[in-house]
Amino acid sequence: MAESRTAEKSKTDTRSAPAEAGALRSLLAKPLASYYLLLTSAALLLSIGLAMVFSSTMVRAYAEYGNPYTAIALQATWALIGLVAFWIAQRLPASTYRSLGRPLLVLSLLLGLFLFFFPDIQGGAFGTDDLWIHIGPVQFQPAEIAKFALLLWASDALVRLDDRIVSWKELAMPLFPVAAFLMLAVGIKDLGTMLIMVSIFAGLLWASGVPARFLGILAAVGIAAVAVLVSLQGHRTERFQSFVDPEKYSDTIGYQAIQGYYAIADGGWLGVGLGESRQKWNWLPNGHNDFILALIAEELGVVGCLVILGLFGVFLYTGFRIARRSENRFRSLVASGVTIWIAAQAFINIGGVIGLIPMTGVPLPFISDGGTALVVILAAVGMLAGFARAEPDAARVLHARNPSRWSRLLWAPLPPLGK
Repeated sequence: MAESRTAEKSKTDTRSAPAEAGALRSLLAKPLASYYLLLTSAALLLSIGLAMVFSSTMVRAYAEYGNPYTAIALQATWALIGLVAFWIAQRLPASTYRSLGRPLLVLSLLLGLFLFFFPDIQGGAFGTDDLWIHIGPVQFQPAEIAKFALLLWASDALVRLDDRIVSWKELAMPLFPVAAFLMLAVGIKDLGTMLIMVSIFAGLLWASGVPARFLGILAAVGIAAVAVLVSLQGHRTERFQSFVDPEKYSDTIGYQAIQGYYAIADGGWLGVGLGESRQKWNWLPNGHNDFILALIAEELGVVGCLVILGLFGVFLYTGFRIARRSENRFRSLVASGVTIWIAAQAFINIGGVIGLIPMTGVPLPFISDGGTALVVILAAVGMLAGFARAEPDAARVLHARNPSRWSRLLWAPLPPLGK
């Protein structure tokens, strides 16, 4: 009798697995699946980020300002600005982004050169601070704008080249020199951001079909450039030394890494509880920014980290899905570039926290404390959302629904049919 029930349960489980797989395929086949997957994964990552920024900054904010909500209020304000940027970005057509690439590139180059020659200016309501420009109470990081500029300009340039991308001569002028100059202008001050820009550029070349031998040559040149930039500044060499043997420098340059490992180890599988971190009591430097994943591991455990990795996985799947399903070549390239951008930045941050690669000081997308990075990321996601609505099947469904004029005005206009 028991054997019979076991056999029946086994047959039921066997039948349910294909049924569940079929239901998932059915959901993914819906015309607006890309759009809703993108919104859901980005919204959940942003919500987790706001919760963890509050948890990681409440002690420091209370000690410095007497109010535990000071830092999270600022981050929430940036998030609201980012959502406005998202709303605007998803409304713009691809032609607008193509026209924005060049002016944004010029602006990024000028700001990068300005910070290089005038890294420490303080005067009235204006000032600079190595990587930041301050205007009154507002500060922003030009390197974040440079990522967006490189993405749009390089995508447009590759679309214009079309079949000529197989020619080294055609690629060499002006694509390679301009991109290299922009990346070096950023990388002299901010190596982590430069690595992300290299990833974006290489990803765009790969997605456009540039021959593999060209990518190999560029990879070799990029590795050499990174080695030179590391050797030029002492703190980068120190980071590499602490990566190789953090315990040897546990009281100096390896202190942050060691405290991050302690946080991860203390969290175990389920964590010590949201808001219960011990490391945020002035033990772990930059626990609200570069090392926020360590505090997540401490408070939410391995399970919490796996949830975040799963959400990033959904986001990356959706980004490449949008790129694959876009009939417009520019949209396809830009969607691939945004996805590679988020993937590279997440990998560099997470890899540095867990000791897989040297720490370079880049924030975890959607989650780390920081205004400029969050606003630019949300604007990029808004652009990607607009491209998801422009997928051929999605566009036809949206046109068939014929939303009201107020709906189109308050949320997003109808996407174009066809290319």
